[in-house]
Amino acid sequence: MNQASLPVDAPRIIPRPDHNISRANISQAALKVLYRLKDAGFQAFIVGGGVRDLLLKRQPKDFDIATNASPEQVHAVFGNSRIIGRRFRLVHVRFRDEIIEVATFRGIGNDDEESEDRQILDANGRILKDNSYGSIEEDAWRRDFTVNALYYNVADFSIWDYVNGMQDIAEGRIRLIGDPVTRYREDPVRMIRAVRLAAKLNLEIHPDTAAPIAELAPLLDSVPPARLFDEFLKVFATGHALESYRRLCAHGLFAHLFPATARWLAADGGEGKRQRFIERALLNTDQRIADNLPVTPMFLFGVFLWGPVQERAAVLLGSGKMSENQALIEAGMEVTEAQIARVSLPRRFSVPMREMLQLQPRFMRRQGRRTGVLLEHRRFRAAYDLLVLRLELGEATPELVDWWTKIQTLSPEERQKVFGGQQQGQGQLPGQVPGEGPGQEPAKASRGRRRRRRPRSAS
Repeated sequence: MNQASLPVDAPRIIPRPDHNISRANISQAALKVLYRLKDAGFQAFIVGGGVRDLLLKRQPKDFDIATNASPEQVHAVFGNSRIIGRRFRLVHVRFRDEIIEVATFRGIGNDDEESEDRQILDANGRILKDNSYGSIEEDAWRRDFTVNALYYNVADFSIWDYVNGMQDIAEGRIRLIGDPVTRYREDPVRMIRAVRLAAKLNLEIHPDTAAPIAELAPLLDSVPPARLFDEFLKVFATGHALESYRRLCAHGLFAHLFPATARWLAADGGEGKRQRFIERALLNTDQRIADNLPVTPMFLFGVFLWGPVQERAAVLLGSGKMSENQALIEAGMEVTEAQIARVSLPRRFSVPMREMLQLQPRFMRRQGRRTGVLLEHRRFRAAYDLLVLRLELGEATPELVDWWTKIQTLSPEERQKVFGGQQQGQGQLPGQVPGEGPGQEPAKASRGRRRRRRPRSAS
């Protein structure tokens, strides 16, 4: 967007009686920053998701502030702050349990190659450097979506709307500001954000905003993998993973994040088992977040890569040069390496993910010392959860899953009897009829000859 195309209309100002935002729902830290900037003679607004979520009667996860003060001026006002960022400098104001991000109004920039305000783009139109500052009008038109370009003014508690964001919120839609093709080329991650916001807020993407996504999806291939990992966390670890996944697939984006998984899903043969496997994992993740339980990206990465890893392991095993375990280890490394070139996964997650996958064949064995060792493995619980999901693929039986579920409830002494085959029968849980445990054939009567006792010799 250049200066000539920037609308110059005054904002629509919504006074306090005509909107539902109350200071009671704004964090005290954010209010302190707003008032201190105002008292220092600067403009200060809450902007972005904080305003949007309050209007939608949701509790914001944070409050970002926009101001006409430069980063150096903001830093001078707050001793508890520091300037961060390279592509665009920001100020973090630190409180005991909260960080308030303060950004100077962004400008359109200029084409002067000697200017510090010059906006630098790559060959695809993606913004590489953007440290230009400007007015609130320019800042509003530089934001991505209309629902994220609403400003709450602490001076009189009004909302300033330059881009018709209030109407879009009322009508339940996500709409890009400016020309969608240009905006996506500036930052391809906006395509993922559009889908994520729509899923999170239960909104629809405006047809004009949605139309170019499928064609421009390949632009994601040039986005740094570390940045896509950050987006992965926002999409799949914030409570709306299933709906986000469905929308990513519908718009052709998922295949550019997990290409091997997309190919594996496409070869499902019309049965839908593979799709159910993925969606069950995402549903479980959303439920854990709703229950305030922890989630780890390594598990969903493992779910997404399980099918491709199995397929590659089968090829390696077919070569006759590797054992089943060796093939699974090698396949896990190959598939993971290819995947993290697209969406990175830090080593602290990738190593345990591969361990989780490599444990799967060991669930087929239910007796002996190694079975007991599996229960004590640090990745056992994640591997067990994956085993349960594999019911959807038909790779595990209900009897097998039930056995591993019940074995976890036994005392160490009872487990030892089961694993060692003592008293209970080999691999058999307490209370089962001998020889009729999960996956076992009924016991057969012994037909061996009884050994004769040798007569005692006379003494």
